[in-house]
Amino acid sequence: MTAKHRTPLILTSGLSPAANRDLANRLRGSSRGTAVVHHDLRQVSSGVVLRTVWLGSSESHTTLELAHGCVSCTLREDLLPLLRRLSAQPDVQRMVLRLDESMEPEQVSWAIHHVLVDDRPVIEDVEIEAVVTVFDAGDWLHDALGDETMAERGLPGSPDDERTVAQVALAQVEFADVLVYVGDLPDVWTVAKTNAVLRRVAPSAPIVELSTTSWDALVGAVPHHARRGAAEDPHGSLLRGEPPLHTDCGVTVVPFSARRPFHPERLHEAIDVLLDGVVRTRGRVWVASQPDTALWIESAGGGLGVGLLGPWLDSPEAPSWEDVSRERRALASLRWDPFFGDRHQELVVITHDAEPRGIETALRAALLTDEELAQGRDAWTRYPDPFGQWHEELCDDTERPETEAITHRKGTES
Repeated sequence: MTAKHRTPLILTSGLSPAANRDLANRLRGSSRGTAVVHHDLRQVSSGVVLRTVWLGSSESHTTLELAHGCVSCTLREDLLPLLRRLSAQPDVQRMVLRLDESMEPEQVSWAIHHVLVDDRPVIEDVEIEAVVTVFDAGDWLHDALGDETMAERGLPGSPDDERTVAQVALAQVEFADVLVYVGDLPDVWTVAKTNAVLRRVAPSAPIVELSTTSWDALVGAVPHHARRGAAEDPHGSLLRGEPPLHTDCGVTVVPFSARRPFHPERLHEAIDVLLDGVVRTRGRVWVASQPDTALWIESAGGGLGVGLLGPWLDSPEAPSWEDVSRERRALASLRWDPFFGDRHQELVVITHDAEPRGIETALRAALLTDEELAQGRDAWTRYPDPFGQWHEELCDDTERPETEAITHRKGTES
């Protein structure tokens, strides 16, 4: 029996509409039979999405009216079925999915792999050859360090989108197999600092210039160990790709780990240390008042989100070991504690203008003291918990549950 042919697919993302369009046009022009799909989400808050498909010299436009104005609805109701239909057309040899500026490629890739369309996922029909993010060399660092929201930029992905531009800019870069830069290079210092940040948030992704891109060139630049759309296990290693650990232009990787829980109120008070002078924070958190649930903390620029990762493997509602990734099983076995199981703290903070020692000190001070630790879980669960209010229900099954979060911005109350 021969394996079913899957249509090659490249996902492109980025905050610049013009750069995204130029990259998609280059990919379409460099290979015959290439279809380009784009959903314009500028009116998604009103429940309207404009879909455009280019194939050869033809260009078709369709206005979609959605019951719920959000990215997830666009994925489920139109994009995924469209990819399947196009993959079945004989004249479509390759596809480019040009994501709207408000979309993050990991969410779309996860949906392609896991969301069922007619009882099977679309990954059975397409093969993701590369995830590519295009960024403006002069503006990206400013976006990655700021606290402007996507709504303030005029790029909301839904009516209640609270994400910051920094969160989207970093998410797009981190998930890319290849980075493509556009625009005039700024001053030498900005170039050096931008490169220092990129090499620490996306250490495995090669950086190429837009004028050199073609389908074959981009696919050829993808490292052999690239994810190609496969989602990372949030319970796995946080230092993938071997980022440089030395300081460069003030940019430093600060790993933090501990084997005792955080006091919820003290951690809440320390949250701003992950926002001031920090480019990015990602990691797993164990809060004493929620002993059986792993939390995910993620900051970017001036915005921070807290999400649910689900139960620890030592929790009553834990999944079986056979149902979790091999990496998670290995890491849990290495750190297993006879009293606390696999519960732990692990954060990776990337700073650009903050003192690493101050971050370490603030986080250590938020951990339970020896006296509090001795009081036990019954006492811990009675602690007031600001983090208990920081979660929302998923819109539907097109979003990864472990990434659901709401945003906390520097200088605001949660």
